[in-house]
Amino acid sequence: MKNYLFPVYLVTAVLIVYVTAIQVNLATSLILFVFSFSPALVLWMVYRVLTADVEVTSTFEEKWYEDQ
Repeated sequence: MKNYLFPVYLVTAVLIVYVTAIQVNLATSLILFVFSFSPALVLWMVYRVLTADVEVTSTFEEKWYEDQ
């Protein structure tokens, strides 16, 4: 797995757990903890994705919407 994809998968999993916890009425303290910790997770994910060492070899005109 690529290093920049791990934060995306982790934050997505936390989001799914959060939404599921709300729907099944789990402990309010768990829901509030995840809610309060989620901005830090999102910032970490954005930082890791934006600073990923990915070399783009095509231009926008060559692969518009990655249709090739």
